[in-house]
Amino acid sequence: MIKITTIVFMLGMCFIALAQDDVPSEAELAKASQNPLAKMISVPFQNNTTYGIGTDNQTQNVLNIQPVYPITLGKFNLINRLIAPVITQPNLATNETKTGLGDLSLTSWFSPAKASTITYGVGPAFQLPTATSEQMGSGEFGLGPSVVALMMINKWVAGIVSNNIWTFGETKENKFLFQYFINYNLPHATYLVSAPIMTANWNAESGEQWIVPFGGGVGKVFKVGKLPINFNAQVYYNTVTPTGWGKWQSRFQLQFMFPK
Repeated sequence: MIKITTIVFMLGMCFIALAQDDVPSEAELAKASQNPLAKMISVPFQNNTTYGIGTDNQTQNVLNIQPVYPITLGKFNLINRLIAPVITQPNLATNETKTGLGDLSLTSWFSPAKASTITYGVGPAFQLPTATSEQMGSGEFGLGPSVVALMMINKWVAGIVSNNIWTFGETKENKFLFQYFINYNLPHATYLVSAPIMTANWNAESGEQWIVPFGGGVGKVFKVGKLPINFNAQVYYNTVTPTGWGKWQSRFQLQFMFPK
């Protein structure tokens, strides 16, 4: 954990030095941070912890490092999002934990460049075989479709992100992700958020496929020097889980933003 904190701090100091002179207001940045299709370079560090796994109440931690880089292609934007998961995984048999890199995921959404109240993006989602051990992932290449849609009305930003990935190898994973997000923006660039990540493993037995959380939290955008930073904290209760999976999750996100 100390090493991860040091990495985040060092990157933050580098980002401060690279921050632009002219940036939007904190309130505008708060809405942009909630929009997966925003034409803005950003580097979020999202830490997800699941508690109470197995009979010994062990803990799993996943730090997702997920840079976003948009590219303008005429009337469309290509929004590229990479997710690199650093996983601390419990071993239920030995009560030991192991930390390593999971399989990377890359999503590229084609989205209309013209701003509108309701917008969307579609494109491919890839899984890259980078897992450092079997505990961290299948280590197989995967591919599937992804879609995002959202609306921005007054103080509200709401939408969905979804994908399904099939892998090619011995495991042949078939997994689904669905996330809805609802944000209500308050004064002073503060906001309320609910953005649970629902997942399904279609290869698992009936009744053991889904993880369905419910909850939310609060966030705020502020500036360190000229660098905009988005921070939020959330808590979720897993209403549906496979046998032995934890019921409670926490999420903390620190996002460095580089508006054009």
